[in-house]
Order: sequence, then structure tokens, then C-alpha cells
Amino acid sequence: MELQFNSKEILTASMVLFAVIDILGSVPIIISLRRKVGHIQSEKASLVAGVIMIAFLFIGEKILRLIGIDVNSFAVAGAFVLFLLGLEMILGISIFGEDAPETASVVPIAFPLIAGAGTMTSLLSLRAEYAVENIIAAIILNLILVYIVLKSSKKIEQAVGQNGLTVIRKVFGIILMAIAVKLFAGNAPQLF
Repeated sequence: MELQFNSKEILTASMVLFAVIDILGSVPIIISLRRKVGHIQSEKASLVAGVIMIAFLFIGEKILRLIGIDVNSFAVAGAFVLFLLGLEMILGISIFGEDAPETASVVPIAFPLIAGAGTMTSLLSLRAEYAVENIIAAIILNLILVYIVLKSSKKIEQAVGQNGLTVIRKVFGIILMAIAVKLFAGNAPQLF
């Protein structure tokens, strides 16, 4: 099997995952957790999130086949979820209503903050469009960014400020909605 890395696919998949993971938008949650507990294990949280995402990238499709759902159907459903996530980011509302974690450990940081339902949906949706090696490269790029943000969340909060985080979140919300529309348009015709 020959690997076919494609910089455009890696960039697009990276942007989708960056928008869905929304690590910059999670900085206030991370700061709050750090204040409550004192220390966040950045390395462990990043590594566990990576293992979860890559495992789901491979096992997720098999689980779908087991229950009789094709990747195109999942991609269309994923497009709806991505659209709603983008809407959440732009409007500043909570559609999915996740509770803020109470303790800072691998569980609330790695899952569901980094590798949550939106990330899992995005991974399988991306799998319908892009080569696996490009998605894995995008996951690795995002995990590097996640690690950097976890390590330097206080500095980021001071440098960007709350208004800056809000602007970043809204911009990536619009990008996420546009990607959701493209994902829907690319996979919906195969269903009929």
C-alpha cells in the first residue's frame, strides 16, 4: 500500500478538526480546571486523545458496517452535526448541552473536551472524503497544537483576551458550517 500524502487534504482536515476540537475556545474551561485542580497533564491528555481519535478512525467504520450504515450516510449525518456545532460557535449558544467537567484529568480533557462526539463524527465524515494517511497527519498536527495550548493556556488567555477568543471561535464556526455544507453536497447524492 502506497501512502499518498496530499497537502490540501491535510490542511482541510486539519482545519475541520481544529474547528471541531475548538481548543482555543476551550481555553476558559482549561483555565477554570487548572484553577480548581492546580495541574493538567498536558502530555497524557494529548496522547490519550490521539489514541482515541486514531482508533475511532479505523474502528468507527467497522462499527457502522456492523449495524448496517454506510460511510456516506454517516457523513451526511456528520454534516448536520458539524453545521450545528458551527451554529453553536457563531451564536454562542449550547445546542448539545455538555456539562463542564468537575475535575482536571485525562477523562474530561482528552474525552470529551478534545476527542468528543463532534470530533468522532468529523473523523468518519472526513474518511468519506480524504485518504486515511492525510487524516492521521491532520490529527497529529492538531494534537501538537492541543498540547501547546494546554501547556500555555494562561499565556494565551492573557495575550488574546476574551474578545479575541470569541472572534476566533466565530470565524471557525463559519468555516465549520461551510465545510458541513460541502460535506453534505458531496455525500448526499450517493444516498439516492
